[in-house]
Amino acid sequence: MLRQNLSQKQLQKLSPQQIQLMKLLQVPTVMLEQRIQEELEANPALEDSKDELNEEEEINEDDNLSAETLNDENKKDDDINEDAERQEDNSLEDYLEDYMNDDEPSYKYEVNNYSADNEDKTIPIALESSFHEHMERQLGLLSLEGEEEKIAIQIIGSIDEDGYLRRDPMAITDDLAFAHNLMVSEEEVLTVLKKIHTFEPAGIGAQSLQECLMLQLDRKIVSKEVINSTEESSKYLKLAHTIIDKYFEEFSKKHYNKLLRQLSLYRDDLRMAKEEILKLNPKPGSAYSSSSSMKKQYIVPDFIIETKSGELELTLNNRNAPELRVNNQYKEMLQTYNSNKKNKKQKDAVMFVKQKIAAARWFIDAIKQRQDTMMKTMYTIMQYQYDFFLTGDEKRLRPMILKDIAEITGLDISTISRVANSKYVQTEFGTKRLKDFFSESLQTTSGEEVSTREVKKILTEIISMEDKRKPYSDEKLKNMLLAKGYNIARRTVAKYREQLGIPVARLRKEI
Repeated sequence: MLRQNLSQKQLQKLSPQQIQLMKLLQVPTVMLEQRIQEELEANPALEDSKDELNEEEEINEDDNLSAETLNDENKKDDDINEDAERQEDNSLEDYLEDYMNDDEPSYKYEVNNYSADNEDKTIPIALESSFHEHMERQLGLLSLEGEEEKIAIQIIGSIDEDGYLRRDPMAITDDLAFAHNLMVSEEEVLTVLKKIHTFEPAGIGAQSLQECLMLQLDRKIVSKEVINSTEESSKYLKLAHTIIDKYFEEFSKKHYNKLLRQLSLYRDDLRMAKEEILKLNPKPGSAYSSSSSMKKQYIVPDFIIETKSGELELTLNNRNAPELRVNNQYKEMLQTYNSNKKNKKQKDAVMFVKQKIAAARWFIDAIKQRQDTMMKTMYTIMQYQYDFFLTGDEKRLRPMILKDIAEITGLDISTISRVANSKYVQTEFGTKRLKDFFSESLQTTSGEEVSTREVKKILTEIISMEDKRKPYSDEKLKNMLLAKGYNIARRTVAKYREQLGIPVARLRKEI
């Protein structure tokens, strides 16, 4: 049976301005310039106050937003109810009166995003040829017959940035059939692939790591024989070739004792052969993609912490953000309407101007709030981890979670998370991620709480000083940490070791 009931609910909804602020908080400094540029292009009432050109010179007849032009673009139907028009006029006049009588200083609507020490810098990028262009140039040095050139081009296009041919030769024959209507056999593809194996750098076109290392060792052995190198150096190269060819799995898993028995080697001979293998490049194509990798890894810090006169000083890095303000032309248009309120033709135009000015003020205010929130959060983190920022000693990092900073700042945990996400701080001891300062606590045997980062630092130091012939097991590491006062389980040691990117004891073993 259907019934009608009255119910009361309390809902919390974010305003468009709050949503805009939340989105801006997530944007790191390196992306802020792009976000502001998008807003400048979308809203003509927002402008960059650092523009060197005179406003009168910038504005031409096509760009001049006169009241009549705006009226033509935003013209509405004339069948609006007279009472609704009267109410709209009253609300618009109230808005104009409030806006025109607003005596707040101009800095409330402007954001100075440049600090005294910041400069507008760009990253120089060298003009270099790509890896595949380098391969195609070498292709011209080969004497290819008939359809071999098309096969070679298809193979080169299938080689990845590391220099490996990840695609099966049989699949390449299918690609040639579909793309070029060229019917070739797998043997023909392999014949051309062998020619590509002669390209520089050595190892190009290999289908596995083992083949890549074999190709490089073959090239080295031949070059040694050509220059009449010493017999001893050739001996270790040939031994390395045998190890990679016959005992690759044992070598990759560091079963050195097994290699010594099966090859009847002295430990020094195996060590020298290993050194020859370590000289090889497991990613021969990486040399031609290093510049792009460096470009991707470039970090622009969001905050800068410096020590001056023994005290920490925090600044917000905003060198890429322009000074923003409301366009004066739009203000003048409102003044014109305020002095001529009876002119109905301008009503629609001024409503458009009102919306754009409001959006510009909201955006400027959101940028200002973003800066205030980021500074407030980072200042609290700096005070909380004062000893670390003063000394750079990770052992002095205190346990800190998002809730700790939220309680001090009075901000929501989600807001702190947005500030910490994808942000970096430049210190005198390097550029650090904000997320790295947040860590759980661990209780020592004396009952003191320490940061898990401190435990990881101690763990790294212990492993770095171990005898690599007999590396410590996780159980041994647990006992050594316990002896230092850190009450920790073996599985936790394994978890921290994996987080630090340190392999198990067997893989840390050396000859």
